[in-house]
Amino acid sequence: MSQEPQTEPSSQPSSAVQRARADLDAGREWKARERLVGHLAGEFDAEALELLGEVNYAMRDLPAAGAAWFGTARRGKDVDEAVEAWRERHGDHFAQMWSSLPRSVRERDGNKRVDALHRRAEQDRASATSGGSPRPPGAGQTGAGSAGSASSGDGGLDAATVIALALAVLFVACAVIGLVTLLGWLVPG
Repeated sequence: MSQEPQTEPSSQPSSAVQRARADLDAGREWKARERLVGHLAGEFDAEALELLGEVNYAMRDLPAAGAAWFGTARRGKDVDEAVEAWRERHGDHFAQMWSSLPRSVRERDGNKRVDALHRRAEQDRASATSGGSPRPPGAGQTGAGSAGSASSGDGGLDAATVIALALAVLFVACAVIGLVTLLGWLVPG
C-alpha cells in the first residue's frame, strides 16, 4: 500500500462527481455508478466514494453500497444495513471483502477499519498458504464454496462426487448391456 499524505477534501466537487450528479438528475443511475467506479479506480475521492455508496443504495445493491461506505466516515442505519449485506455476501471471508473494496480505498493508508480488514485478509491468506483454514470448514461460506462442491477441502470426496461417479458407472454398464443386446439381435447365434 502506498503512503500518501492525508489531505483535506476540497470544497469543490471533482468533475467526475459533478457529472455523476448530472447523470443522477437525468435518471441514469447506472451511468453515474460506472462513472464513479472508473473515477475511484484511479484516485481516492471521499466525496465520490460516498456518492457511489448512495447510488448503489438507491439501486438496492446493498452489498456494493456497503463496500463503498466501509471506506468512508459515514455512519447511520443505511450504512449499517449495507455493510451487513456486504459482509453477508462474502460470508465474512476477509480476503474477498478486501478485494471488493474500490482500489483507491485499498491503496490508501489511514482508515482504521480498512486497515484492520487488510490485516485480517492477510492473516487469512497466510493461514490458507500454510495449510491452515482461516475458519472452520463451512463457516460463513456461500455459493460455490458450500455443500455441493467437488471436494470437502480436506482431500476427501463429498456426496455430490460419489453420486456423480455412481451415475457414470451406471451409464457405462447400461451402454455395455445395450451394445451386447444389439449385437445379439444382429448376429445370429
